[in-house]
Amino acid sequence: MAALWSAPDGLPAGDVVAALPGRELAVTTVLTVLERLRHKGLVERTRDGRAYRYRATRGREELVAETMLAALGDSADRALALSRFVDQVPADDLAALRRALGDPDRP
Repeated sequence: MAALWSAPDGLPAGDVVAALPGRELAVTTVLTVLERLRHKGLVERTRDGRAYRYRATRGREELVAETMLAALGDSADRALALSRFVDQVPADDLAALRRALGDPDRP
């Protein structure tokens, strides 16, 4: 996903392979992963000559937020899960959270 997020216009599978440092993966392996991501709605593909160009459908931060909400949805006690989360958030992130919530007492 990092390779696709760095290329807003998308990449062919071969370029995704090239963008993976230290990895020696076959293009077919990367194509399999890209297709699985496409079926999950995380990647879309468009025809580019004889091949396909793959592009992330959501930005990194949007996907992180969706993941956080999904994890919260798995909790039996959402209020407790949120409380535990806030207790563990570093101060600078807590300040950002307050700003995002529109807290008038934010630092």
